[in-house]
Amino acid sequence: MYFDELPLSDEVLDALWDMHFDTCTPVQEKTIPVILEGRDVISCAQTGTGKTAAYILPLLTNLQFDNHNPNLLNAIIMAPTRELAQQIDQQMEGFGFYVPFSSVPVYGGNDGGAWGIQMKGLQNGADIVIATPGRLLSHMNIYDIDFSGVKYFILDEADRMLDMGFYDDIITIVKKLPADRQTIMFSATMPPKIRQMAKAIMRNPAEVQIAVSRPPESIHQMAIDCYDPQKTTLVQKLLAGRGLKKVIVFVGKKLRVREVTRALQKMGIDARSMHSDLEQKERDAVMLDFRNGKVDVLVATDIVARGIDVDDVPLVINFDVPRDAEDYVHRIGRTARAENSGEAVTLVSREDVRYFRSIEHFLRKSIERLPMPDGMETPPPSQSPQPSNESKPSRHSKRRNHSRNNSHRSSHGDSRNRHRSE
Repeated sequence: MYFDELPLSDEVLDALWDMHFDTCTPVQEKTIPVILEGRDVISCAQTGTGKTAAYILPLLTNLQFDNHNPNLLNAIIMAPTRELAQQIDQQMEGFGFYVPFSSVPVYGGNDGGAWGIQMKGLQNGADIVIATPGRLLSHMNIYDIDFSGVKYFILDEADRMLDMGFYDDIITIVKKLPADRQTIMFSATMPPKIRQMAKAIMRNPAEVQIAVSRPPESIHQMAIDCYDPQKTTLVQKLLAGRGLKKVIVFVGKKLRVREVTRALQKMGIDARSMHSDLEQKERDAVMLDFRNGKVDVLVATDIVARGIDVDDVPLVINFDVPRDAEDYVHRIGRTARAENSGEAVTLVSREDVRYFRSIEHFLRKSIERLPMPDGMETPPPSQSPQPSNESKPSRHSKRRNHSRNNSHRSSHGDSRNRHRSE
């Protein structure tokens, strides 16, 4: 489906046209019409499927047709991390280029001026607030915020927020909001605790599920059985001679991130660290260099498993096997984004075997084993479950010649004789 087949506003379509977006992803195709109808929605889709646009585009359209008070907050978007809030804010700027709405990001950091800007936006009634739960609560605890005009409450990465312990914070915020609002929840997984929260804050929500918790077939998943001390050398050999940039190496603990980064740097690899102990300015600088291709390898904890949006990551390496199968899905989902292909290699030591078995069981297939490079001792292979007979989803792409009238596009105020049903 193409965006101009949906009842989005002309201004939103103009922005999409300028950004060279014309084709909907499956989650956008199924979710946007339901949000435009005004229903509460739970949308469950794997990472990298275009979820942010799936709620920003109908939100901007609905705000244009609302008789809202410009002096009050109209929409709140909640995100679990500063990085994701920044990403949403950036996409809001692009998709909202032609609409007259203001937005303010509300998240923590060491910039003293940020608090004042956030407070001004919250008190003066920015149309859209993009916030992390803890930071928004900090503002609420210091001064009164008028939430009476909030018509839209959106939770992005809801499962991640609950994993981080934000359930009580979210409920506290919800109690301040009008009961007559539209609540939209996006989650990569649908555990029982998500359904529990949905019952508490939503009204008869529609459910949209797209390939729940399964990596896309465009990711070539591989693993190497090894001894733990061999892992750093294996990373070096996986990168040798390939000229790859924007590679992410996921490590389980902050202390080990620093150790692995130093070891790779000693091997001549351009590696940088990303973990929660870094100051916000340091994290921003590292991510900017990574996005711009100035950093070859980003060694990170799960802080970036869901919190970044970089379309051209060619390879993800799991230095440590994640303890949760769903975290594995999020990690490797950093590659093969925006219809690209990618590779994911997991290094499986003896200590990791049982966790990796659970991942393969979760995926219902055995992951391809790569041989140990020449000259390195080969450990006994880990035992893997046999692949199930479940058929793999086929990937279809549709093509059609699609053109639009450029002269018609030159005037953004012109009507395209498209009507939105009221």
